[in-house]
Amino acid sequence: TEKKPEATSMKRVLLLIGSALSFGLLVALIPYSSSQIQPSIASAPQPLAVDPVVLRGLQNQYKSLTKQLAQFTPHQHYILVDTARNHLYVKRSQEIVLDAIASTGSGVVLDKPGESNTQWVFDTPRGEFSVQSKLTHPVWVKPDWAFIEEGLVVPKNPADRVEQGVLGDYALGFGKGYFIHGTLYTRLLGKNVTHGCIRLNDDDLKSVYQLARVGTPIMIF
Repeated sequence: TEKKPEATSMKRVLLLIGSALSFGLLVALIPYSSSQIQPSIASAPQPLAVDPVVLRGLQNQYKSLTKQLAQFTPHQHYILVDTARNHLYVKRSQEIVLDAIASTGSGVVLDKPGESNTQWVFDTPRGEFSVQSKLTHPVWVKPDWAFIEEGLVVPKNPADRVEQGVLGDYALGFGKGYFIHGTLYTRLLGKNVTHGCIRLNDDDLKSVYQLARVGTPIMIF
């Protein structure tokens, strides 16, 4: 299948971020190594010689990578989700347009009844995605695990799965049943407590809905 330009661009961003950070760390460590690291008492002081030509070359490469990174950064709005810190960012180029506290996947594992060695794992997926749908006043169609988790029988009537008023006023789908949506449990924002979706408070959710469009890149790490 043909790769979308946006996906290719985001992969280049990731590669350049890694390269820039590596070079930046190396450039930073060279002068630190020569001036800050003290020899042990048992060893004789050995000054570390730093070739200024090598140092200048590394600095130039770091500047070049930083410039390339700026060129490949999407110029439209894009969404970054940090699942470790439970923050969602909406950015445009290098500008942070929105910094929101979120809740992401708990990592809890639930066994599927009647299926040996089969489980649900409630993680927020990592990787590159895009906004595939934008909904207003979404309803939650409860999956099997929502009933099993509560010790309830899975209903046969689809209408018994529908629950209103729990996802907030908006929802942005990014594939395989995962959404950015609201929450009734704002006290849990900032924690890894969800079944994989990304929760926001009402104001931040409204801002994301207004800033994003179908096709807006989402990068989750």
